[in-house]
Amino acid sequence: MPSTTPVGAPPEPDAALSHGLKQRHLSMIALGGVIGAGLFVGSGAGIAAAGPSIVLAYTLSGLLVMLVMRMLGEMSAAYPSSGSFSAHAERAIGPWAGFTAGWSFWVLLCTAVGLEGIGAAKIVTGWLPGTPEWAWVALFMLVFCATNLAAVKNFGEFEFWFAALKVGAISLFLVLGVLAIAGVLPGTDAPGTSHLTEFLPNGGEGLIIGVLASIFAYGGLETVTIAAAESENPVKGVASAVRTAMWRIALFYIGSMAVIVTLVPWDSAAVTEKGPYVAALDSLGIPGAGQLMNVVVLVALLSAMNANIYGSSRIAYSLVERGQGPKALGRVSGGVPRVAVLASSVFGFGCVVLSYWRPDDVFSWLLNMIGAVVLVVWVFIAVSQLRLRRRLERETPERLTVRMWAFPVLTWVALAGMAGIFVLMAREADTRVQLYSTGVMTAALAAAGYAWQRRRAAN
Repeated sequence: MPSTTPVGAPPEPDAALSHGLKQRHLSMIALGGVIGAGLFVGSGAGIAAAGPSIVLAYTLSGLLVMLVMRMLGEMSAAYPSSGSFSAHAERAIGPWAGFTAGWSFWVLLCTAVGLEGIGAAKIVTGWLPGTPEWAWVALFMLVFCATNLAAVKNFGEFEFWFAALKVGAISLFLVLGVLAIAGVLPGTDAPGTSHLTEFLPNGGEGLIIGVLASIFAYGGLETVTIAAAESENPVKGVASAVRTAMWRIALFYIGSMAVIVTLVPWDSAAVTEKGPYVAALDSLGIPGAGQLMNVVVLVALLSAMNANIYGSSRIAYSLVERGQGPKALGRVSGGVPRVAVLASSVFGFGCVVLSYWRPDDVFSWLLNMIGAVVLVVWVFIAVSQLRLRRRLERETPERLTVRMWAFPVLTWVALAGMAGIFVLMAREADTRVQLYSTGVMTAALAAAGYAWQRRRAAN
């Protein structure tokens, strides 16, 4: 049943949380959140499968992400909350939906913290052979757990400088790449279209793999709507972040893919072994550029760890505030839900043990567990927006400071696109396990959420 919370009522106050994030923090979190670990680390497999058509793959998935972010922005500007889409799902569909969306995303973020810690440790052990991988994961976890236990402004400052470095690095990469393609970069020859002649080298199947790889590279954009609830002006922050999402996705994702496949042959071993960005810079012959990009990739992974510990703790806090989790997770000290931060870090510390016990296959095992969660969350966002938009127009139209384009047509187009991606995942052996694992977890959470809802209604 739909939530009994009146649509015209003020949003959940989150009064116990501080509002220590400044507008500059939120703006840079929104900008840097687009440049995630998935872009630097995961795009190589997509290029190897799709070839130059990876540009089309990132364009198609980018259009879907733009629609999702616009829908989420509309709801978050109307109802700022640290629960973001989870709170919106509860309001629009019912408590069971908020429970399912919130806890599934919590599992996604917590597991991602471990994945990113392992990825960062692999880079450092490459520089310092012989050092134990698990020790680096433990160090990174301790640093960012401590950062998030302190005031929220510490998280904001870390992310501000992390994001500034990522934005600067990828902007420089794009400038160098465009100059090289134009033939005006000293010491390089323009490649022309020699690497683009086979646009679909592996046919439609390769393009499908590229689309699936690109979808998950966009994960993490939702964090800005969670962080907005602790900013000085939540409505303005969300509106600004969402309205600039289109050019950020087009420039950083689609633009960098176009530069890479123009500079480097899509079937070069370096694309998967070194990573596409390092391979592209090495092809330009700039001394030390490849290793510098490795530093940027490390920063991107550490930034994602920091952001995901933050995001998971706030989702957990919001769920508890709405009566959907253990009360202990809702305790706030110094404006920070510290018990939730510690609980959200457990997965990461568990990966320290897994990195020691099963270093060879822990990464793929964790990835399979959370592979399709982001799509489940997007479905909840789209359905929630369909229902809330009509209520807002009818009851409190003044809250619609951000509006979904061509409503409801583009919302239905987005839902159709998500359904198509689920079908594609079921067709591919590599993603089928991820789809089924996520499906089982989502069904279990939905059943638990529905049982909880009935029990609360009975009381």
